Amino acid sequence: MSQSTDAETLGFYEREAERYCERTGSVPSPSLPGFLSRLTPGAKILELGCGSGCDTVEMLRQGFDVIATDGSPEMALQAERRLQRPVLVLEFGKIEAGERFDGVWASACLLHIPLSCLGDVLGSIYGVLKSPGVLFANFKEGTSEGRDRLGRYYNYPSLITLKTTFQQAAPWSSLKIESATGHGYDGTAIQWLNCTATKK
Repeated sequence: MSQSTDAETLGFYEREAERYCERTGSVPSPSLPGFLSRLTPGAKILELGCGSGCDTVEMLRQGFDVIATDGSPEMALQAERRLQRPVLVLEFGKIEAGERFDGVWASACLLHIPLSCLGDVLGSIYGVLKSPGVLFANFKEGTSEGRDRLGRYYNYPSLITLKTTFQQAAPWSSLKIESATGHGYDGTAIQWLNCTATKK
């Protein structure tokens, strides 16, 4: 496992890209409106792990300037076909420093990063945000790292672990973590930890 990529997890998304996008590509994230409400019209957004491009479509529809990325080349291709625009292949560990974005949207993707590396990735995200830029990221709550029944790696942090990781990664001016229930792609019940952090 490298800083940002688990081979087995990446392999799953390469094999299942088309089917995954068909099943997850119809309804935008329920957390998206709250994130967008914190940004000014036309704000520039870096989207990590865009998947099917469903959230991208909604952000573009509302007039935001979105750079969509995904760590899986096949997933990026699926999103390109939907969006009719380029989608960059970007591993989390290769996010380059430089304040450029008003917001970073990372829905259901940073949860695949090893906990030992999550702080470094959060620090890199902080580095590409303008001030006061906003990050949204969510995680599946748990007590220890592991894999789901489909073989995908998850960091499964507790609320305390996640809060500590964010606070140690960068000097955020605010951090809000909310809990929400839901279901995963594998059909299991999930307790989500939805994080909204603002750059100082």
